[in-house]
Amino acid sequence: MSGARRIEEGVRRPDRVTLRLDGADLAACPGESVLAALVASGARRLRDDREGTARGAFCNMGTCSECTVWVRKGAAAWVRRRACLVPVEADLCVLTHAPEAT
Repeated sequence: MSGARRIEEGVRRPDRVTLRLDGADLAACPGESVLAALVASGARRLRDDREGTARGAFCNMGTCSECTVWVRKGAAAWVRRRACLVPVEADLCVLTHAPEAT
């Protein structure tokens, strides 16, 4: 993904973990929001609306639902959540499209 951004100089973070986004591995810091990890990796498109138009983050605080993704840890069921409210954990899987569509 192009446009990756993360402030590194003078910042201490825990060891990165692997987050799986739409089948691709992504290094992320535990505790940051899934949205922060996606934006830091260069991801801007989080979902499509009903007309197929790309949608991305808007409020970044859990109010608008524009950053809705599907998440699961391990073999658990997929759950629809706002990426800005989900903390990164090891072995977390994230889909930007409904699991039925993949």
